[in-house]
Amino acid sequence: MKVALAGFGQEGRTSYDYWTAKGDTVTIADERESVDDVPPGAPTILGANAFSRLNEFDLIIRSPSVNPAKLPYPNKVWSATNEFFAKCPADIIGVTGTKGKGTTSSLIVSILRAANKTVHLVGNIGNPALDDLPVIKPNDIVVFEMSSFQLWDIKKSPRVAVVLGIEADHLDVHNDMADYVSAKANIVRFQQPTNLTVYNQDNEVASKIAALSPAQITGYIDRTIMEKYGPSLVIPGPHNIENAAAAVSAVQPYVQDEVILKQGLREFSGLPHRIKFIREVNGVRYYDDSYSSAPAAAIAALRSFDTHKIVILGGYEKHADFSHLAEYIANDPLVRKAIVIGQTRHRIGEALMAAGVKRHRFISLDTVDFKEIVRKTSEEAQPGDVVVLSPACASFDMFKNFTDRGDQFIQLVGEL
Repeated sequence: MKVALAGFGQEGRTSYDYWTAKGDTVTIADERESVDDVPPGAPTILGANAFSRLNEFDLIIRSPSVNPAKLPYPNKVWSATNEFFAKCPADIIGVTGTKGKGTTSSLIVSILRAANKTVHLVGNIGNPALDDLPVIKPNDIVVFEMSSFQLWDIKKSPRVAVVLGIEADHLDVHNDMADYVSAKANIVRFQQPTNLTVYNQDNEVASKIAALSPAQITGYIDRTIMEKYGPSLVIPGPHNIENAAAAVSAVQPYVQDEVILKQGLREFSGLPHRIKFIREVNGVRYYDDSYSSAPAAAIAALRSFDTHKIVILGGYEKHADFSHLAEYIANDPLVRKAIVIGQTRHRIGEALMAAGVKRHRFISLDTVDFKEIVRKTSEEAQPGDVVVLSPACASFDMFKNFTDRGDQFIQLVGEL
């Protein structure tokens, strides 16, 4: 069979190896003029019109970041996520949302492993799903962190679907907010009546998605659950207590023992670049929350601290709405100052002023020198303050990715 990989991103090599091992002839198609890490000898179709030249192929594997609208080939388009769902012999717990997916997925894994279950973490935070497929047994459990890109055109939903809070995001790739929400909704759309949907009933979009589910549905924003299990967490922030409640609710088909549930929560120490303490310098505590790529994530980070704080905001332009973040800053007197950087600095600055944030409470820095940005931030901080890098934006204007941004921040704070 002749197979085309439409887009050669993070899953690209895994997909190439998977379909090649099946005996298929695999061609890499990408709209970029050049692509890194192409396997030796692999045929390629590159350039702006690459996706218009795929008629001859029997199967087209869509990379997550490729909009399905770019591939008008009825009955030919598939994805690595669809392949995994079709072939996986084990139960899948799928987790989606705008923020908290990685932490919630990891908390679920920690609980299940505390209960001596064999668990596979795949998707955005774990291994590429097809890499793990050969070793998954029927009695195992898969936890799949699912982005809107992976959900865009799936044909099957997980046994347990977790829908966290959803805000506008990735509008630089999705057609509009409706398209983004429609993609997210696929996590429940194909469930069975015996399946389970766990959702944030305080979030309007998550509630609308849950209403589409044919499965049993339960809201996880529950004071009883949060008061019972919140104290077991070692990671900070009220948003993480909500993530813990989502995790506890999601594992109910597999684990009900309160002792094990608390043990699993307690044993999770947090993910890199998610509100991670770096060090204290001259009475100022520095935190790395580089994973924050949406305004709602920055709000959650700021809510995690009950002392004066300085936040570094801004980055790659994804056309996010910064008005709610600006309103939060305007109404939180503990936010001493916002340091605004990157492509979005002008829009964030405009949003802050529109929300009534006084001009002395934010600084817009027209520089891509991250060392200079960290130095300037440290000069603004006072003993007792918290400085948190929580950009509310993607990183691609100044960095390779959020990991690079966080690693550089950690290094520069270490040099203060």
